[in-house]
Amino acid sequence: MSRFNRRTVLQGGAAFLLAAGAPPLAQAQARRPAAFLAIGDWGRKGEHDQRAVAKAMGRTADEVGSRFVLSAGDNFYPGGVQSTTDPNWKESFEDVYTAGSLQTPWFAALGNHDYRGKPKAQIAYSAVSRRWKMPGRFYKAQDAALPPGVDVFVLDTTPMTEDFGEAFMRLSWGRISMPSPHRQLAWLDEQLARSTAPWKVVVGHHPIRSGGRHGGSAELAQALEPLLARHNVQVYICGHDHCLQHIKAGPTHHVCSGSGASAGPVGRAPGTLFAAGLPGFAVFTLEGGAMRLGFRGADGRTLYEAALSQRSA
Repeated sequence: MSRFNRRTVLQGGAAFLLAAGAPPLAQAQARRPAAFLAIGDWGRKGEHDQRAVAKAMGRTADEVGSRFVLSAGDNFYPGGVQSTTDPNWKESFEDVYTAGSLQTPWFAALGNHDYRGKPKAQIAYSAVSRRWKMPGRFYKAQDAALPPGVDVFVLDTTPMTEDFGEAFMRLSWGRISMPSPHRQLAWLDEQLARSTAPWKVVVGHHPIRSGGRHGGSAELAQALEPLLARHNVQVYICGHDHCLQHIKAGPTHHVCSGSGASAGPVGRAPGTLFAAGLPGFAVFTLEGGAMRLGFRGADGRTLYEAALSQRSA
């Protein structure tokens, strides 16, 4: 694997403003940087590296005070879930991410493997679980856990791509229909235009740009990337390629966190700042108006850190 230099994290400035008369515990929490984790391609019933990554996530979430988790899809291998009582919920989610620090909202996207099952079952599980949040195939995250100044939009990118091999796999699993992407793209354009948040984060399963085995998506580069650039979306989080990547293109930082259970080879696409074929996850912290990205491995060790720019250079 190529060797990469660790980048220095730029420290944020002022702490969050405290509401007058807030309880001491609330004030202490307000003084901490807002933090969240991102992971993709993880649902392996605890096998491969999933359980090790989950334990490292728990320790890290406790360390940084993580408020929520973003899941970039392929939540359940090999073929999604069939219902809200599917054993995969317990074997791949509830019995794996058991740390108290991970009992926070999980805002989840659908991946291509999830489409081999019944995507509506993952949406319905939001009514069963206190932490699983998927109100629709695409949505704007809504929860008190989200820090002020950050808007998170979760997409369903599988209908936006033309992967005929994957279409054949869905057919073999009895999944034929696929929603049209046009309404989703129009929704995202409208939502981003209305957003006044200093930080805009978009989550989707498929990478737009990637040096991994699947590579980037020409369809997303044509239909989605211009929307991100036009609305100055600073962070696009994805999975699909089982690796960790940080790629900068225009105003957008492309963050691939697709090695939640296993890792594969990865090269350097144009704009690559970091790439590693290692199991792990991403950590984001926000303090004083500055956002920082970190990647951690299955042992919890920091692999990479970088400051993210808020506006296009």
